[in-house]
Amino acid sequence: MDLSPAPTIPVEQFFGCDLRVGTVTACVPNAKARKPSYVLTLDFGPLGIKTSSAQITALYTAEQLIGRQVLAVVNFASRKVADVLSECLTLAVDGEGGLVVLGVERAVPNGARVY
Repeated sequence: MDLSPAPTIPVEQFFGCDLRVGTVTACVPNAKARKPSYVLTLDFGPLGIKTSSAQITALYTAEQLIGRQVLAVVNFASRKVADVLSECLTLAVDGEGGLVVLGVERAVPNGARVY
């Protein structure tokens, strides 16, 4: 776990990342991934449905993730991860025992923007 600070950047660079709230509607193992991963189907409301390959298997079962609202970056270029088109980056923090998914503390509309 790297706790050293990242270099200083202009705030405009951060605001170039479109962080949104989405609800996990489906979660299945990404069988072809080198590291254990799930393929998440996320509902971003007016932004539509997106998939994400996420290495979050250590602390969560698929059943625990379905229905959970998570934070994701939705404007990165899509990329193939073990034959899965990952269309967004689900955010997590390195915690004791694995990655901890970031979410909201109460329900908000799918697609809500993070500021």
